[in-house]
Amino acid sequence: MDSGTTYSALLTPAEVARLFRVDPKTVTRWAMSGKLSPLRTLGGHRRYRREEVERLLAESSEQH
Repeated sequence: MDSGTTYSALLTPAEVARLFRVDPKTVTRWAMSGKLSPLRTLGGHRRYRREEVERLLAESSEQH
């Protein structure tokens, strides 16, 4: 993780899922397909950049 990224700017898969109203496994599939770029914690857990998630959320709301 770069020094410019703070933990408060990172979201867990469950937090991303709540924003999109989807199952957390859907968020994992999005990461595997390249729709989202996960960062990995030292423990191997996925975290997502808040800016990237908000951008995707805005794009998806424009399409609906």
